[in-house]
Amino acid sequence: MTGDTLFFVGDYLNFGFPNHPLTSERFHRTVRLLQQRRILDRPTVHVVEPEPVDMEVLRLFHTEDHVELVKRKSEEGRGYLDYGDTPAYPEVYEHAMLYVGATVQAVHEVVEGHFDHSLQLVGGLHHASRSSSAGFCVFNDVGVAISYLLERMGIEGVLYFDIDAHHGDGVFYEFYDDPRVRIVDIHQDGRTLYPGRGFDWETGSGKARGTKMNISLPPGSGDRELLRAVQAGIEFGEKAPVEMILVQAGTDGIRGDPITALSYSIEGHLKAVESFHQLSERCCDGKLVVFGGGGYNVENTSQAWANILDLLSA
Repeated sequence: MTGDTLFFVGDYLNFGFPNHPLTSERFHRTVRLLQQRRILDRPTVHVVEPEPVDMEVLRLFHTEDHVELVKRKSEEGRGYLDYGDTPAYPEVYEHAMLYVGATVQAVHEVVEGHFDHSLQLVGGLHHASRSSSAGFCVFNDVGVAISYLLERMGIEGVLYFDIDAHHGDGVFYEFYDDPRVRIVDIHQDGRTLYPGRGFDWETGSGKARGTKMNISLPPGSGDRELLRAVQAGIEFGEKAPVEMILVQAGTDGIRGDPITALSYSIEGHLKAVESFHQLSERCCDGKLVVFGGGGYNVENTSQAWANILDLLSA
């Protein structure tokens, strides 16, 4: 089943760093491709501009000191928000507030039943911790959204899949001891790629032991390895009641990415997302929000993201 899908445009698409792998061109090219393929013209696609996230909601996950640092460095328009991966630039704070706002709006609207799905392109920035930026991620919109679902919307079962080539450490470890959040993270072996984490023996702690799953893949892994991992992740995810599925659909595992060493095809990547889509129909009335995540080959990334919206809204 497909249905009404929420999609965001506007100034938040300008999030990106100058002379840097994470460029806003990824988002703008995707929108141009969606326009060329007339996917945005479908009556099932609802195009809106996001509002900045409410400060109280942002603070459900991020510390006051971190928020103030990002705001100050944005005003200065130079320097770094971390130790050298995530540059400051004028308006980076405003753009980050918009992408977190889009993610919170997406999960809220889907839970409320106003839309069946959402694709949030400028989302899935999964490395930032509660107290710091990291790995191109200013704020962790997924962390904020999960906190919002748990603390403001009363959701008791969130299932989060992450197929970005990089381990989503800022989500995985921040909810490591929360049994309400079941996480499956499929990524390139952390011994070969940033952030150097995400090992198979890490399964959660305390009451959350057994609710987390890492599947690390060796460099060169392709569609067969990806889809086998996805199936294992789905079987793991189905073990507990789920009210909402979130998917970080990073495209940097697709063959040809300049940063990673995985070898998925664009078609294999879409099959993975389709599997999560089908799972959402079986276990939580189709409630699904997909985030763009990483991906630094602009052509591959725009094609893959356009295919996801095509799938969700067909």
